[in-house]
Amino acid sequence: MSALLDRLPYAGFLGLVSAEDGEMLTVTMPFADRLIGNPMLPALHGGATAALLELTAVAQVALSYPRLRLPRPINVTVAYLRSGRPVDVHARARISKAGRRVAHVLAEAWQEDETQPIASLTAHFLVAGYDL
Repeated sequence: MSALLDRLPYAGFLGLVSAEDGEMLTVTMPFADRLIGNPMLPALHGGATAALLELTAVAQVALSYPRLRLPRPINVTVAYLRSGRPVDVHARARISKAGRRVAHVLAEAWQEDETQPIASLTAHFLVAGYDL
């Protein structure tokens, strides 16, 4: 999956790295000063966190369905649960349901403790026209 993320310029800008464990993919966004959105706290920029979640979801769909070229988002909703601190962020996604045309994906981002997510994503991706 790192090959997919390497082809996406914004994933490169964020410095995303991935690790596969069978069918499970974990994507890490290493902390960098440019990712700070609120220097007073300091807190990570919400757009960087949302991009991490969306790119993780795309990569998980692509890993699960290798015949897809690049899954196309239909809708994406991000819930910010707490401020991201200036440390690395990890994310995982799972496909909760996949039909012939659409896949529903849930993703969470966390920092040190996986049970304390900083943001979550719910998304639908178009997978029509491909063999699932």
